[in-house]
Amino acid sequence: MSEGLVIIPTYNERENAALIIRRVLALPRAFDVLIIDDGSPDGTAELVRGLLPEFAGRLHLEERRGKLGLGTAYLHGFRWALQRGYPYVFEMDADFSHNPDDLLLLHAACAEQGYDLAIGSRYVIGVNVVNWPMSRVLMSWLASWYVRGVTGMPISDATAGFKCYAAHVLQAIDLNHIQFVGYAFQIEMKWLTYRLGFRIKEVPIIFTDRTRGLSKMSKGIFQEAFFGVLQMKLDSWLRPLSGARGPRPG
Repeated sequence: MSEGLVIIPTYNERENAALIIRRVLALPRAFDVLIIDDGSPDGTAELVRGLLPEFAGRLHLEERRGKLGLGTAYLHGFRWALQRGYPYVFEMDADFSHNPDDLLLLHAACAEQGYDLAIGSRYVIGVNVVNWPMSRVLMSWLASWYVRGVTGMPISDATAGFKCYAAHVLQAIDLNHIQFVGYAFQIEMKWLTYRLGFRIKEVPIIFTDRTRGLSKMSKGIFQEAFFGVLQMKLDSWLRPLSGARGPRPG
């Protein structure tokens, strides 16, 4: 029985896809993998499709037409996971910036320590980023500082994309009303989890910039995050959340 589903969105990740899949499926915990490919022109989906017989029942592929955005890929994966009853659902990049071994730490925080959301954090104990230029490290750190200042949410790495959700968190969030698709999506999901009172833990990780393939970062992604945070805070005043609530984050 699988202990969780690792969702990995891909777009032009042929150089990394098979490697990351094998690393995750070789872990001592029985995690399944769902690749969500947005029509990669480099043949990523074709490569993954060729691995399906080797990892039957553990590796899954969802193919979408066109580059529809990171947030929509994860929302697709969340619904897919909930329909199949996975107890824990992970977000993870395909490019090895997230160490697959750290999935075990995120899982333990939720399954053994009782947290509802575990975040692989670059900044909870100093700055743990490898191979990024100082300008990008500073921009990322300042983005999290800005989010904390605007929202009051006590999370050191607000834009982190390496996470483990207990399924009941995703069931409590109205996934049909998530507004953002880029960096702001990661902030919005944490913000809603926090507002619903679920317990959140930041697990320190070392983030290593990709060594294969090209980054998907753009100016528009950062702009969405900057203005999106203000919109989230305003919406929290105008539209109180309803639905299931957990204990306040500890």
